[in-house]
Amino acid sequence: MQLNTIKPAEGSKKNRRRVARGVGSGLGKTAGRGHNGQKSRSGYTQKVGFEGGQMPLQRRLPKRGFTSLMRDFRAQITVGELAKLGLAEIDMLALKVKKVIANDAKVVKVIAGGDINAAVTLRGIGATAGAKKAIEAAGGKFE
Repeated sequence: MQLNTIKPAEGSKKNRRRVARGVGSGLGKTAGRGHNGQKSRSGYTQKVGFEGGQMPLQRRLPKRGFTSLMRDFRAQITVGELAKLGLAEIDMLALKVKKVIANDAKVVKVIAGGDINAAVTLRGIGATAGAKKAIEAAGGKFE
């Protein structure tokens, strides 16, 4: 096989359509555009979703719900998971280093669940009322 003998596979190449080249081509005169009207003119475009004046589908359907701007940036951790870490001082960076929360998390909240015996200091981390009670009962504090 030589470079000059390589040919494309049979049927993989199609000749492009040559419109408006006479009646004998089958696509002469109106060039496949039908007769008069807006669609037959050059430069014609139709807006996306336009349904000929009928109320378009995206306007017929009701609006529903919303997307929270904080959807991907919140993280939760239980009191029991805090106890397993074995750290005296806990902040966002420590949780990210230990891979307890995602790296793109911006807000962390401690929720009740599990037991804690060691005193821990939480910096820049929120907590629910139940979690706060459990941490402070174990001698922990929030800063």
